[in-house]
Amino acid sequence: MPFRTLEISDDRYTEPGLITVTVKSAALGRRADVTLFVPPGHGADSLPVVTLLHGVYGSHWAWALKGGAHRVLMRLMTKGDVPPMMLAMPSDGLWGDGSGYLRHQDADYEKWIVREVQEIAETVSAAAIMAPRFITGLSMGGYGALRLGALNALHFAGVSAHSAITDYSQLASIMEEPLSSIKLADDEPTSVFEAMLKHKDRLPPFRFDCGTDDSLIESNRELHRALDEAGVHHTYEEFSGGHTWPYWHEHLADSLRFFAGLVYDAATS
Repeated sequence: MPFRTLEISDDRYTEPGLITVTVKSAALGRRADVTLFVPPGHGADSLPVVTLLHGVYGSHWAWALKGGAHRVLMRLMTKGDVPPMMLAMPSDGLWGDGSGYLRHQDADYEKWIVREVQEIAETVSAAAIMAPRFITGLSMGGYGALRLGALNALHFAGVSAHSAITDYSQLASIMEEPLSSIKLADDEPTSVFEAMLKHKDRLPPFRFDCGTDDSLIESNRELHRALDEAGVHHTYEEFSGGHTWPYWHEHLADSLRFFAGLVYDAATS
């Protein structure tokens, strides 16, 4: 087992398929939490793993218990829009109002997401072993998904984001802690565009969207224009709505359908 300690919820007391896990994370140097969802009846299958990253102020339970992510997935599976998938919904590591999913000098929040969350999924369910991996998120989690997807292109078969922060500096206006108090570990790009440009030739397929009433709409449009000008292939969409859970609940389906298309394409190629 890759973790010194691992505590798993008892399925007698949880909604079918939902699993909560606490591990001693070597990357963070402390305990950390993940909520998983394995579609009932599919635990023996090979399941693509979709990691969902939450925004500031949130934690591992937000995508399931505020966004109903597992219910979105089951609805799409029932309609035949997507194949069975596993959802992995980690906390960001719980630094201040938000870690940014970055490498800090005293804790590697990037390694926690990219490496350890997958190891948890594989430890809890063999269905995750050797399965394709995808990543998406909202707001700060959208930033994390786009940036980590670019910097760790070989780990993810596809990337998506909703209402994403597009640059680390944008966290300053929504966090209590000053950004100067975050001691980053290296000089990796903190801008989504710079991260994608640095790895332009090996990016996985990716998409992102934003609501037209969202305060982040202009920064998302700017990222879209910059990627177009740099010749970086991507999909960008706008929908009505704001920076709200109803928007993310509705448009998570766009991410899952996007990932499903990549799974189907891989199976037929």
